[in-house]
Amino acid sequence: MDRLKNKVAIVFGAGPNIGGTIAHFLAREGASVCVSDVRAEAAEETVAFIRGEGWEAMSVAGNARVDADVKRIVDRTVEQYGRLDIVVNMAGRVHWDDVLGMRMDDWDDSVASFATAGLLATQHGARAMLACGARGSIIHIMSTAAHFGEADGASYCAAKAGLLNFARSAAMDLAHHGIRVNTVTPCSMEHQLWTTMRDEMFDPAWQQPARRGFYSRQEYLDQLPLRRFPRAADLAWATVFLASDESSCMTGSDMAVDAGLRHKYPTWTPGKHDPLAINDYARATRVTRYGVEQELLTELLGQPVERS
Repeated sequence: MDRLKNKVAIVFGAGPNIGGTIAHFLAREGASVCVSDVRAEAAEETVAFIRGEGWEAMSVAGNARVDADVKRIVDRTVEQYGRLDIVVNMAGRVHWDDVLGMRMDDWDDSVASFATAGLLATQHGARAMLACGARGSIIHIMSTAAHFGEADGASYCAAKAGLLNFARSAAMDLAHHGIRVNTVTPCSMEHQLWTTMRDEMFDPAWQQPARRGFYSRQEYLDQLPLRRFPRAADLAWATVFLASDESSCMTGSDMAVDAGLRHKYPTWTPGKHDPLAINDYARATRVTRYGVEQELLTELLGQPVERS
């Protein structure tokens, strides 16, 4: 507690998984938090949860890739709380397609969703920090797509890689102002087991799609040395650290929160030496919202889990 006492933060992206959990953990450590999302109801729901826990938060709806919206969100935060110390950016929209079939509007949307949103959050956030004399911290949430090529993921990989190197350059530009810019890189997240991947584990008739870039959750789990997916709370703790004075000599860095995936030897498959069936993993998984455990995944779905 109190690692961020008297600090003010903005979190762009407010769902109950990653963004909402980060906002919750920042507030729990003493920060006053502005939660922003393109959907007003999402930001308001996150703020209601945080306030219900006894912490300080406000919501401001807006599009993180629209210059006027980001400026308004930053200005409203400073108006309400008097300063700005922390900006967390995890806005973005993903499009999947083979490079030969990539549509220009999807490409432009990906770049604007990630790289442009990153620029605006950094630019307006840093200006507000300078105006109030804060030696602030700006944190961008990345993806392993920023570090690897992924079949059917050209626009996402390009946009995230662009954001990663933008953050490094911004760190150099802002260093002499005492403003730090760092990134956090997760891999596929545990909450996807109960959002986008549930049929793969719980439908006995499920068949792996023929799409070239597709891989199953079992295949992904088999690549993780720690034998688990990162949780929203794991990203939130990394963000708290980078937002706090504990990381005051870190800028331009990228924290891998990926169960060891990025640093293992490519041809080593941990799952062959330490087998773990994805259905057994899912059976023991607890659904979380804002980093707080809810029910077991199997209880949420109300159906038995088939063993692999």
